[in-house]
Amino acid sequence: MGSPFFKLLLLYSSGAVLGGPTLEPLNATVLQGSKARFNVSLSESWVSMTWSLKNVLVLTITKQGVVLPHESRFHAENYSSADTHRWEFIIQNVWRNDSGPVSCNIQNLPTLTALLSVQVNGSVNIVGGNLTMAQGHLAVLRCEASGWFPKPTVNWELDGALQNSSNTTSEALNGLYNSTSLLTVRAVNSVPVMCLASVSTLTTPQSNLIYLLVEPQNWTVLIAIVCSIGGLALLVLLILGILFCCKRRNDAKSRYQEEMRRTMPSVSGGVAAPNNLTYVGGGNTPSVTPSEFNDSGYSQTKVSNIFEVINTCELSYIVWC
Repeated sequence: MGSPFFKLLLLYSSGAVLGGPTLEPLNATVLQGSKARFNVSLSESWVSMTWSLKNVLVLTITKQGVVLPHESRFHAENYSSADTHRWEFIIQNVWRNDSGPVSCNIQNLPTLTALLSVQVNGSVNIVGGNLTMAQGHLAVLRCEASGWFPKPTVNWELDGALQNSSNTTSEALNGLYNSTSLLTVRAVNSVPVMCLASVSTLTTPQSNLIYLLVEPQNWTVLIAIVCSIGGLALLVLLILGILFCCKRRNDAKSRYQEEMRRTMPSVSGGVAAPNNLTYVGGGNTPSVTPSEFNDSGYSQTKVSNIFEVINTCELSYIVWC
């Protein structure tokens, strides 16, 4: 059945086309737990009026104005004037199962029919509640809207500003929808975060509020790590320096011993006359005093000078290293 034809059928059944009794509204959408109201108006005289919900008789009104409800949730109010009969049919505390046709049957007149739709608002919860994050890190927030009909619209607000979140999924369970929405936000400052869910009959979206708490970057640990690495590097450099110094010392000592081995044979091999002896003619004795030679004919001055040079080299090496 096409939509225009269905609307025309509703207009006909409500009496708007023929100028007879009228029923308003033809489509009523209300929130579960609230009231649904339907008004019938007619100028003709009538004997009895009945109201049915989903083809089940729920209320009767007599010509004398006596209201006979079949359940306590249903009642009627009389707003008639001198020239027009007007009655309001009220369903209190509507349920999800009340969705369906609402009919008004006036004796000897066409039946008037409207459609009732009932929406359900469920719960909204941001999983985990308040969240504490380190500054600069990404926070992923999860909002769950459970037990809604129809599928709810889920939005996020960050510090009062609406956020775009297309990552929302919904699934139906027992005729109701459960929706999940994710919001990724970078932790910069501490801000309130709100998740909102709504359907068309809610004047104010249902919401849940948490706080995203941001901790400043802790530099103490980073400084401690840098100092530890720097201290370790200095220790390694110190050890390498000691090893290098010891190696240089050992190399110098080896060179010194090698020089000694090359020098000692020329001293201990014996000579006919010391190099510093001079001959003076005329039968005179040499200009060197006897104390400068030992019994073996070696110059004591020469040997002592050699050892002085050795001691001076060794002292200079120790001071340098």
